[in-house]
Amino acid sequence: MGARIHSYLMSEDAREQANFYVESLGGEIQFLTTFGEMPETPEAMKDKVMHLALTVAGTNTLMFSDSLEPVSYNRSISLALNYDDESEARTAYAKLREGGESKYPFALQPWGAYYGEVVDKFGVTWMITKQ
Repeated sequence: MGARIHSYLMSEDAREQANFYVESLGGEIQFLTTFGEMPETPEAMKDKVMHLALTVAGTNTLMFSDSLEPVSYNRSISLALNYDDESEARTAYAKLREGGESKYPFALQPWGAYYGEVVDKFGVTWMITKQ
């Protein structure tokens, strides 16, 4: 038995958030389904994202859906990206920080790795590491 975990983010604007991550981390939207593709969807919901799969920073999958309720993220869950290349890690940190908040500057840490933490403009916490 085995399984893979994929982060599934509920969003106020899944398309915008996914496109921000494509620009910040590299990647592409693998598929997108709207509520309008389902029968009897109310007109106001037709353009909303029901399911979006995004590949970012290599082969990592993030999933999204437009939320039907207000979205609030908290810092009890973070997304961690571990890079082999310091330049790529710095670039990801800088791009994710645009419009967001730096919690810990990306810098060499006492344990020997480069690390930084940022809350992006959507409220998602990212932990960026270069071992």
